[in-house]
Amino acid sequence: MKLQQLRYIWEVNRHNLNVSATAQSLYTSQPGISKQIRLLEDELGVEIFARSGKHLTRVTTAGQSIIDLAGQVLRLTDNIKQVAQEHSDERRGSLSIATTHTQARYALPPVIAEFTQKYPDVALHMQQGTPKQIAQMVSEGQADFAIATESLELFNDLVLLPCYRWNRCAMVPKTHPLAKLEGPLTLEALAEFPLVTYVFGFTGRSQLDDAFKAQGLAPNVVLTAADADVIKTYVRLGLGVGIVAQMAVDPEQDEDLVVLDASHLFESSTTKIGIRRGTFMRGYMYDFLERFATHLTRERVDAALAAGPRNEPVLFDSLELPAY
Repeated sequence: MKLQQLRYIWEVNRHNLNVSATAQSLYTSQPGISKQIRLLEDELGVEIFARSGKHLTRVTTAGQSIIDLAGQVLRLTDNIKQVAQEHSDERRGSLSIATTHTQARYALPPVIAEFTQKYPDVALHMQQGTPKQIAQMVSEGQADFAIATESLELFNDLVLLPCYRWNRCAMVPKTHPLAKLEGPLTLEALAEFPLVTYVFGFTGRSQLDDAFKAQGLAPNVVLTAADADVIKTYVRLGLGVGIVAQMAVDPEQDEDLVVLDASHLFESSTTKIGIRRGTFMRGYMYDFLERFATHLTRERVDAALAAGPRNEPVLFDSLELPAY
């Protein structure tokens, strides 16, 4: 059994049994991968993949168990490399962050600016996607941290660290009837107009739907987007009232819009960082976490990583999370 063979079966499974795509991602040949998988199956005496002719059709029951263990072996191998790097040069390495547009556009820039200045020899990679996609990236070892508000809890192998609380606001053109509203904004008032907001599963969208439902109201959502800047574009076109994260308001770029506080209408949301359990934490990784959320000290992060699955929230229950 070779480490290379374990990597091949892991990557083939990750590429939905597409050996050609796996070969391209690993810069090797398709026949070479197929041969090594066969050799591993012969050595183990079981089929890892069921086949129809030359094509892989599914993962066998035994194969799934083997692939899961192979993933653990590969992660431990990566940890050994990280340990060596940490002791040879603690300020050199790489950090991959998977996040949503809102975090990448509004919350992360000042943190990343400080981090890259202090660690110029750390290669920083940013990947964007849906909350579920970025959680999966970290779960599968394609990224170190997932930063999002929703869907991270779907992956049991992720340790979730709460970072900050945030809420929403409504945005309308200056000519909109709500721009002249006297008194606090109400859900009843919002229900009278078309709404433009986030796609379900993005940036706390579920709290918005729950708030309307609790009042027996049906929001008229005419357009959804994953990007707050896209939402604001269509608000400017008069398509509807925009409901976005408060952090997405730019006082200079959005001076043509009227911003209405909506934090009293919706439950606040919590942005979290997800880290795959068993990850070896480099010194600069701890530093990044504490820069993003000052309460994420090394001691608290280590305690959360050492806690059993889903026990880490207890460590933060007594903390008053900062509001963005």
